Amino acid sequence: MGVALLGDGTMDSVAVSSYRCFGEEQAARLAPVTLLVGENSTGKSSLMAMIRALWDAVYADRVPDFKEEPYDLGSFDEILHDTGGRGTRAPSFAARFEVRAAASRSGARSEPCQAEVEFGPHQAAPTPVRRRVSRDGCWLEQDLSAAGFGGIRFGTPQGEWKSEASGGGRAFASNAADTLPPLDSALWHLRRIADEDRPAVSRVEPLPGSPEFTAEIVEEIRQRIGHFPGGRPHRSRPYDRARPFASAPTRSRPRRTYDPARAAPDAEGDYVPTHLAWLSLHEPDTWQNLQDRLEEFGSAAGLFDEIRVRRLGRTASDPFQLQVRKFDNGRKGPIHSLADMGYGVSQILPLAAELLRDDSPRTLLVQQPEVHLHPSAQAALGALLCEVAAGDRHGRRLIIETHSDFIIDRVRMSVRDQVGGMRPEDVSIVYFERDGHDVVIHNLRVDKKGSLLDAPPGYRQFFLEELQRSIDL
Repeated sequence: MGVALLGDGTMDSVAVSSYRCFGEEQAARLAPVTLLVGENSTGKSSLMAMIRALWDAVYADRVPDFKEEPYDLGSFDEILHDTGGRGTRAPSFAARFEVRAAASRSGARSEPCQAEVEFGPHQAAPTPVRRRVSRDGCWLEQDLSAAGFGGIRFGTPQGEWKSEASGGGRAFASNAADTLPPLDSALWHLRRIADEDRPAVSRVEPLPGSPEFTAEIVEEIRQRIGHFPGGRPHRSRPYDRARPFASAPTRSRPRRTYDPARAAPDAEGDYVPTHLAWLSLHEPDTWQNLQDRLEEFGSAAGLFDEIRVRRLGRTASDPFQLQVRKFDNGRKGPIHSLADMGYGVSQILPLAAELLRDDSPRTLLVQQPEVHLHPSAQAALGALLCEVAAGDRHGRRLIIETHSDFIIDRVRMSVRDQVGGMRPEDVSIVYFERDGHDVVIHNLRVDKKGSLLDAPPGYRQFFLEELQRSIDL
């Protein structure tokens, strides 16, 4: 699963340059709860798409698909930043991310780990042409371009070196068009050179001012930024939970009855009813726990107080219904099919289930979760985000694109009220502001009282002007 320095794929920051509406490099701080705010078409969804693309390119050794649902960013030319002037476009776009290094056995922490990917065009689609990982002054870089696929450059505080694989640089090329040569294969390549000393097959060339390459150098790099799998490099896939999961802004339509189907996760949450029905039949204890948590949220949001799966037959292949009901002063009301309820219930249910299931994704990317929700339900969702994040101290990331003041305010109040032990550093509010043809990212923080810090003058200007107009009236 990639290199050891990058941990489990939980990113602490991400930066982009020459990408979509971002010209100069713009960086966003990521926290357990990250709220992306700003006007429409200011790059919020584009940033989320890049988070998933970076994970694919670095952790899964996969060529990212910038048209994978729920994002469709188009071709390379449509993704590359364009100021509108002639001769001003860069030949490529790039992105990088940073993660905190794990503590050593002595308890000491080293410098953060970084990974960077540069994208160029291949048959009109963006594809990685360079990949680099670094930590503590040691770094490893792969040239993934057609001319030098698998070429390696690396360095330590003592110097820099380069190596070209035999066969025109194709030694580590993958047989599949959508995969990349594993980062581990570059480390394995260097170890092989150091251990076997086979200059006829491949060689390492010191760059000016650097010492000759030795086994000690490759061992330092290995200790700093990676590990070697047993034997030849392998391409084991990470568990799906590790990959960032993206939820679409408009989720599945409710149905009066459902037919069991393959419960493969999808951006619109079509799989969720089947998943809930499967749990109710095959894992009743897991279903009971999830059901309780869903009902707790549904009640707080004023959407429903009870949810259940009603089977319309005796076997797992028979149709079923999702049913909900509300209470009135403790008295149970009539039970309704999901299709008979307002759109708010069906739109929030896939997201709530994704948040509350025990095996939920480590990184969840959500667009406009407030769709079809009453303000009180939006506020309850903000509280749920904090409760989920506060209950997981192992680096989970909930990255939410929202236009809802009610979600933002409830998150700030959750910090103030220390819901689940929420701390100011557990929240990042990333504000996207237009600047001519570009967009500038501002990283806002909250203090212990839930007050916003570092907000630029333009933040919430529209709301202040509207308030002034209403007072003048």
